[in-house]
Amino acid sequence: MKMTLDDLGRKVAALLIVIALLDPLPSEAVPPRRLVEVADLSGPVVSPDGRQVAFRMDRASIERNTYDTVWYVQDMDGNAPPRRVADGGVQLHDMAGGALPAEARWAPDGRSIFYLALLDGRIDVWRASADGSGAEPVTFDAADVRDFALSDDGTSLRYSVGATRDEILQAEQDEYDRGVHATAALPVGQGVFRSGYSAGRLATQRFSGVGFSRDGVLAGIPERWKEIDLLTRKRNEGASPGPDGDSRAGSGPQGQVLMEAVRDPRTGRVAALTHARAANGAQAAPDIELAILPGSAGGQGMKCLAKACAGAAITSVQWRPGAAEVLFTTSPLEDGWAQSIFRWNIDTDTVLPVVQSRGLVNGGREVSSSCGISALALACVVAEADRPPRLERIDIDTGSRKLMFDPNDALRFDLVRSVSSRFLRWKDANGREFTGQLFDGKAPAAASRPLFVTYYSCTGFLRGGTGDEWPLASFADAGIAALCINARPHQPDPIARYDEGASAVKSVVELLANEGVIDPDRVGMGGLSFGSEVTLWVATETDLLAAASVTSPSVSPLYYLMGSLQGERFFAGLRAAWGLGAPEATPKKWRRISPAFNRERIRTPVLLQMPEEEYLYALDYVIPMVRENRADLYIFPHEAHQKFQPVHKAAAYERNLDWFRYWLQDFESGSPEKSGQYERWRAMRVGMRGAAGP
Repeated sequence: MKMTLDDLGRKVAALLIVIALLDPLPSEAVPPRRLVEVADLSGPVVSPDGRQVAFRMDRASIERNTYDTVWYVQDMDGNAPPRRVADGGVQLHDMAGGALPAEARWAPDGRSIFYLALLDGRIDVWRASADGSGAEPVTFDAADVRDFALSDDGTSLRYSVGATRDEILQAEQDEYDRGVHATAALPVGQGVFRSGYSAGRLATQRFSGVGFSRDGVLAGIPERWKEIDLLTRKRNEGASPGPDGDSRAGSGPQGQVLMEAVRDPRTGRVAALTHARAANGAQAAPDIELAILPGSAGGQGMKCLAKACAGAAITSVQWRPGAAEVLFTTSPLEDGWAQSIFRWNIDTDTVLPVVQSRGLVNGGREVSSSCGISALALACVVAEADRPPRLERIDIDTGSRKLMFDPNDALRFDLVRSVSSRFLRWKDANGREFTGQLFDGKAPAAASRPLFVTYYSCTGFLRGGTGDEWPLASFADAGIAALCINARPHQPDPIARYDEGASAVKSVVELLANEGVIDPDRVGMGGLSFGSEVTLWVATETDLLAAASVTSPSVSPLYYLMGSLQGERFFAGLRAAWGLGAPEATPKKWRRISPAFNRERIRTPVLLQMPEEEYLYALDYVIPMVRENRADLYIFPHEAHQKFQPVHKAAAYERNLDWFRYWLQDFESGSPEKSGQYERWRAMRVGMRGAAGP
């Protein structure tokens, strides 16, 4: 039988992996920078004829502190590599620092794709030829484009805009010249002029939405819809609002929260996901219903009652083109959010599995994103805790899978050689079940290893836990076992949810210590947002930790002061999240919850690597800890809740690795440029030993 080059390549790769398992690499096979520069794939969308898929690849560059984004088109049979068709422009982020999902739309003839891109300082709709012959902007608007839709025949494009770029710049400059008025929307404590990123540039920000979310100064201006004739380029300035063929429609039954509603373009029927929330605000076990809405396209309503649907953690839904089938994805917490895809035949009311994964099988890093879909197959971004993203073709009827594109193959190979991973499921003393992913190094250990724990959410390829701050594979490669724990459903009482987190850590430390895997006296912990709160709670309420690292502020009187200018919007959030009023109104609750009143009880050194937009909210307890030589504080300029600049992510990764190697392994890198940090940490060690007494 004749062997192809692909066959030979697969055999060689398999042989190399076997050799690697027998002869692991020495430490530092997976340095932090490789985890920062993982290539992410997102937005797969299949052409109308089902023969091609378009998707975007984003890869960080630490040296240039930017992201290289590229649109590709690949044949769905996966027999040829993808072809580059266009520059994706500057990677855009939401106000929390998360990357906005890539999205493209195919022309009806399948010869080009349309997509939003920030290039040359403006966000326009671009059109790229699917054969890679060229790309061009379409809208050329004075304002950045927010959303767009193609007509069914592909001859016109509608798009929405807000204020023009010049209007925004002038409004910012006017405030600068006259002085900035301190209103409820002003992010007190943040720079008041062009201090945070919005639409890819440093912009003046204002509070919007929930909590401390931010937006640009004129973001509240109502959007306007325009239409362009793609043949004549004639522009209609007053188009009707909303995209043609909007897939999200309908409303949920009374008492139900409508999560998603998708219309079948062939029949007009609407498949909907609804979620019932408990009256006390608790997010109990998933109670999600998948149903065909009554009255949609004149049809009868019906619910999916199969075992795979009933009460399942369904995270996305889409129609199979040309068929009476709805494909839906489940992401159960009890399986560590590992996703499976099923198909529900509306005519026969039967549900069959399509594919089951150990991690994410969807349209990117977001759990709720969807695969690209044709009548025959899915194009999915697939990633597991220990394997970085790649693109796979999945046959809808048989579930057979084929690798189409793997831009992270070299990293996968080195992870196999140097790091092991296993899924954990365990119970605490109260019988509550937890799940997590444990990484360990393959190099022989003379004794039980130290353990690092991060707590919140562990989905897809685990670079650094929620927020990407702690390089888990690098920890394991350096001899520190690293565990990411999934938080259970949100509890309305803050002490209950913090104690639950502490119990998760305590019970898994006992489990792994009894197995002889880890040394219970050398445990570190870190987390972002809720993970930061739980980390400080564990450091305060237990003696489990030898070191801690956080990035986000916990609630404190200064946090209250900074947010109080927002008025009832802020106070309502404070009551809902923590049951707190003003510090003088609910003093007992404040003293129980806030680290500002309990910092003397934090018995472990704390590294704080905080974004510029948030660090001020924590200074009432952080500054005393720094002065007392019990904490080390770093502030990252122009960063939001989650750091997104590659150079900052790399610095945070590396410092976290240094921090926990120092406190858990007594290791110093010997690098001359790091002498200052080790001098501080040695002084902290001496000071904390003295504070602990004889």
